[in-house]
Amino acid sequence: MAALNMPLSTYPSSAIRQGGSAIIGALLTVALVAVIAAGMLTRQSVMIRTVEAEQSRIQNSAALMAGLEASRMLLWDSLRKSRATHPGQAWAQPIGQSPSDQPEEDFYARLEDQQGKFNLRNLLRNGQLEIGQLRSFERLCQMISISDVLCQSISQRVLGSYTRFSTSVTGAVSGTFASGRDSSSAMHKPIPASLVTLRSLDDLQGMHGLSDQVLERLKRHVCILPVNTWVNSNTASAEVLAAVVPGLSLPSAQMVVAERDRGQWFAYRLEIIARMQVPTQAADALEIDVVSEWFVFRGKARRDGRQVSMEALLYRRDHSVPHVVWSRIGV
Repeated sequence: MAALNMPLSTYPSSAIRQGGSAIIGALLTVALVAVIAAGMLTRQSVMIRTVEAEQSRIQNSAALMAGLEASRMLLWDSLRKSRATHPGQAWAQPIGQSPSDQPEEDFYARLEDQQGKFNLRNLLRNGQLEIGQLRSFERLCQMISISDVLCQSISQRVLGSYTRFSTSVTGAVSGTFASGRDSSSAMHKPIPASLVTLRSLDDLQGMHGLSDQVLERLKRHVCILPVNTWVNSNTASAEVLAAVVPGLSLPSAQMVVAERDRGQWFAYRLEIIARMQVPTQAADALEIDVVSEWFVFRGKARRDGRQVSMEALLYRRDHSVPHVVWSRIGV
């Protein structure tokens, strides 16, 4: 008991130092353990979030793939029922809930007919610039307020994306994935493409004068496909019809579209010529029909606050299930 009441000054200095070092060591150990434990908890939390994100991505991707397969079946079924393609068919209806509902978990997708638009690939046919198609594109640009300079830049960008030939080559429009060149093309020296081939209009981003707003406006009326195509009169906008049908003014095209969208779809090509009053001499060269082979699938899936989007180009032909030409998934 007497030792406990001894003043601190009576303890050897070495004992005091040893006691202080032990306390400091213990504190450092506790701090180190706390840091390690906190790090382990942080890593565990990160791993849990990573696993959850991956699970959501997989589930969202699976939902999008299921929607894509359902869309392929809808296109196939519509073609079996009717040769004509129009928005009154099942393929044109959205799949899933409206994105405006914004529930915790949702899926939304729809198909868009690409042959209701002006196909930029038509500017070049059999390795040659198609003057008639260029004039149609210029008229369309004027109607949708695309400047002449930007219109010319887009045309040059398209022409630079494909192999061309220095002399005129004639031939039929290709309806397959073949190049569309006839045997006479081999006798002419090709001019190799100087630019990367365009896959979609998004590849035009960065072009001078092409803002996001202008690009969105362009997308409503213009597309780019792997081959030359005809316009579908049942899905084309009034602007596209006025651009590609000789002698058809925009007001007249708007009247035709209003009548059509009330359910008076075009059933065959001769009906188009009659209702649009196409001159006889221009009817044979009119590249417009009632059938579509090319569609774009766009879908969005959201789960646990995480969203995944998907876009795919579908090709439908000869009463077979459409196949996917390309697809891309993003967040």
